[in-house]
Amino acid sequence: MPQELQLQVLPEVAATADLLTQYVANHVKCSTQDIKHITILKRSIDARQRSVKINLKVDVFYADEDVVHRKIDFPEYKNVKDAPRVIVVGAGPAGYFAALQLIELGVKPIVVERGKDVRGRRRDLKAINRDHIVHPDSNYCFGEGGAGTYSDGKLYTRSKKRGDVNRILELLVAFGATQDILVEAHPHIGTNKLPKIMQDMREKIIEFGGEVLFETRVVDFVIKGNEIHGVVVNEGDVIEAKKVILATGHSARDIYELLDRKQVLIEAKPFALGVRAEHPQALIDKIQYSCDYRGEFLPPAPYSIVKQVNGRGMYSFCMCPGGVIAPCATAPGEVVTNGWSPSKRDQPTANSGIVVELRLEDFKPFEKHGALAGMEFQKAIEQRAFLLAGETQRVPAQRMVDFSQSKVSSSIPKTSYVPGTTSTELGEVFPGFLTQIMREGFQEFGKSMKGYFTNEAILHAPESRTSSPVRIPREDYTLVHPQIKGLYPCGEGAGYAGGIVSAAIDGEKCAIMCVESMQ
Repeated sequence: MPQELQLQVLPEVAATADLLTQYVANHVKCSTQDIKHITILKRSIDARQRSVKINLKVDVFYADEDVVHRKIDFPEYKNVKDAPRVIVVGAGPAGYFAALQLIELGVKPIVVERGKDVRGRRRDLKAINRDHIVHPDSNYCFGEGGAGTYSDGKLYTRSKKRGDVNRILELLVAFGATQDILVEAHPHIGTNKLPKIMQDMREKIIEFGGEVLFETRVVDFVIKGNEIHGVVVNEGDVIEAKKVILATGHSARDIYELLDRKQVLIEAKPFALGVRAEHPQALIDKIQYSCDYRGEFLPPAPYSIVKQVNGRGMYSFCMCPGGVIAPCATAPGEVVTNGWSPSKRDQPTANSGIVVELRLEDFKPFEKHGALAGMEFQKAIEQRAFLLAGETQRVPAQRMVDFSQSKVSSSIPKTSYVPGTTSTELGEVFPGFLTQIMREGFQEFGKSMKGYFTNEAILHAPESRTSSPVRIPREDYTLVHPQIKGLYPCGEGAGYAGGIVSAAIDGEKCAIMCVESMQ
């Protein structure tokens, strides 16, 4: 049996096999010749002291032992071509993991996706960035893989009580992700690698008899006597099934509107909203690592910060070291930002959503919209930003200190946001209470992270799609909608997940309960 060790080492030791072997040999008081192999099980960074260290959990195999490498394979999928079927609406992580779980349980998934496959999405993403054209069914939020595919692929989740996180990570490895995601404390795939993984998942679904239908938008639900009987798509075609897993993602506003029109129970849900802040990565490295240059053995530094300002939480969200800011509108006439990093995180800038928690009472000006009040609040800010920035995909932008002083920035340097920026007083974008919280909050951030509060940082507005503004209710155990039998609200769009891993877990849970109800 290998010996498991917990170590704390310098970054160059963690990154260099010979140095790590020498360190372990000294630690256990043996010769390097006695060590056959070292497997790193877990890795995290400890930057609390001036000298940054790497925490490692390792298995040490000695010379007289056989080295056992971790082998990860697919579950035993069944051919479900002629099996009973379930409609899965949405080809994001919730939808695809639900589909794979259905196949594992012997049920045929029919995945219905309004957008294009990962290859087809690229042309439409280029149109947003270069031509300021937003395709309402194919953009950074809609299409194969959902919002995560072209906006980062972060796999860290605090939702460990919701389900088996390791199972999700291991499935991603089986589909082509590096085994590093099983090791890192904050795993990350990278938007350059995720598309191939999503394509391979789709091919596996089809290989075992499932179906994946692209450019197929759900326009109605077939409901008879409070029971689902299928969905209507595109020009009126009906896909029949008595079970529907609704995994549309947090930006499918037309689905919320459809449910509301049909008097299917939905609820307004609090969410968070703010800006996306971009700093030079070297500045964040200096703050986090307490050094002028991080060197070749440390990754670009992330940060996470939370403050209470005027009784509200203001915090970093979806922080992207070595990343870029992307345009994430899903309809013409609105501006939305998000961030992503490539797998190497090698861009010169760092960005993060900096958002403020909202409450249901904040949506009172939109109360005539009922359960859609939060969505209309969100939409109004995005549309105002569009108008203020010049009615293109340019975004309103302001230097951080200038924003806190209510001063229009005389110049905005080129940022990673490709469509461009328009110098704007961001107080014109947001309601007054939200503006005031952020003005004070950035100054508080600067007290905790010396150097963070600077005019080198550029704020882009808005960061508004942090989570769904609507919850589609479901029963606690069965996960079925309390009013519509056979309808399973799922993932981020229904208000039950907050990222790739939690959405995937929720997709699997909904699939399991769906199949249980069929037996």
